[in-house]
Amino acid sequence: MKEKYFTIKDLFYIIPTALVLGASITTIQGRNWLSGFITFSSVFFLFILLLRITHNWSNGGKMLGIIIAITFLLRFAVGITFYWALPIYGHADADDRFGYVFTDAHTRDTQAWNLATSEHPIADAFSKNYSSDQYGGLLAFNAFIYRYFSPDAKRPLLLILFSAFFAALGIPFLWKAAAQVFGEKVAWASSWIFALYPESILLGASAMREPYLLTFSSFALWGFVILFQQREMSEYPLAQNTRNGWVWLGLGLLGMLLVSPAVAIITIVIFVGWIFFAHEQRQISWKAISAIAVVFILGLFILSSSLNRSGEFNATSPLHVINDWLKLAVKWDIYQLERDSGWVQKLFDEMPEWMRLPFVGLYGVLQPVLPATFVHPTKFIWAVINFLRALGWYALLPMLILSFGAAAGSGSGKMRAEQSRSIVLWLSLLAWTWVLLAALRGGGDAWDNPRYRTILFAWQSIIAGYVWVWWRKTRSPWFTRILGCEIVFLLVFTQWYASRYIKLGPQMPFAFMIALIFGLWGIILGVGWWRDGKRA
Repeated sequence: MKEKYFTIKDLFYIIPTALVLGASITTIQGRNWLSGFITFSSVFFLFILLLRITHNWSNGGKMLGIIIAITFLLRFAVGITFYWALPIYGHADADDRFGYVFTDAHTRDTQAWNLATSEHPIADAFSKNYSSDQYGGLLAFNAFIYRYFSPDAKRPLLLILFSAFFAALGIPFLWKAAAQVFGEKVAWASSWIFALYPESILLGASAMREPYLLTFSSFALWGFVILFQQREMSEYPLAQNTRNGWVWLGLGLLGMLLVSPAVAIITIVIFVGWIFFAHEQRQISWKAISAIAVVFILGLFILSSSLNRSGEFNATSPLHVINDWLKLAVKWDIYQLERDSGWVQKLFDEMPEWMRLPFVGLYGVLQPVLPATFVHPTKFIWAVINFLRALGWYALLPMLILSFGAAAGSGSGKMRAEQSRSIVLWLSLLAWTWVLLAALRGGGDAWDNPRYRTILFAWQSIIAGYVWVWWRKTRSPWFTRILGCEIVFLLVFTQWYASRYIKLGPQMPFAFMIALIFGLWGIILGVGWWRDGKRA
């Protein structure tokens, strides 16, 4: 008998909740109350209904429903807070005065409204006339929302509502896929990390592309798991499994191609490696190979044409366009970093030229630098935002560092355990490659680096969940040692920043500070290895 994912009884709480929330948000937005109330209430009703259906479908029980609700409400509440508080307590720039955390979101919102209220088709978002969205997909979607959901008034909170909803929509798919491959313990840990990671909350509370990409990644992951783990899937007949798998995989990749084709290409690379390492002896059908090749090539052409909208690159092949763009982007970002920071410029003058690129990469990995958030002068609201973003990254970082060791030391024997180890090792390699690329592409910027690396946060959350479960099971001392190394870095760097900004204590020369950090790290790790050897 086919399971029901929705009943009439659900309407008894969905409708009143949608009406109350719609009235509340319309009052905050303060434009054309009646039409705003109808718009927000209708959208709330649709979103709560869809989240309820996907929650029932996932069979995750009450706890998953709580995670979904927290993911949705937390992001939307944070978005409302920014919309209200930044004009009062923020800086005097245009973004803060209009309640935007990200300049990209502000510019894209303005252009989406202009396009929506014009006589031009929505497809113009993909043309060279609009620069706010490099690829055009999110701009087109936002313009569509304004034109058909809110044609009478510009309502930025409506776009934030969509962003928060899409962030929450990925949770059931992420949980179900992780539970199928790695077990429910990893799925629960990954889902909580996905829901509570500060950078993900910040992006989900803004009209940015990352919430959409994270959910599209979850769609694609679930479809991929259905297709390539279907021998273990007993939920549906094999034929229906295959059909559902292609639908979700295709929907996820199509969404990525529209919003950011580079992510579709990276996702294909992830899946190809997944197949190779986890299914070495399994034959892959020509249909699957053909589909993967088509999406990969299509993604290359869309990405290259998006990057070359201005006609700046004369290269004839998509790979050459992407390569030339990446080189220029990294070179420009390094120049920006050197120009905007006096101490970085001083360090560049003192170091050999070949060390500059590795330095920028390492500096980018450490962004946002947690010690700087304590002492760097800024508005209080921005100090809180920066502190929470940095705290989230520095909490996640040890688990990403330990991911290789956790996978290698998780034991062997069962086929599923062997596959999980191989998959986690592959995901860890790709995750760190992406983190380093984001660091180089962002040039050490405290905003672009975290935003770029969060694009693959769905995979990072699975890795972190896997490491967390591994540590809870093994109580490996290496977890404590890595935390010790991080604490050493934070303490030493905090003193350096404090001496620089508030003149607290003597300022160490930068080279001496780095030598001190590496020396203390060597002691912590060396003693750890010695104790392990002695115990063995």
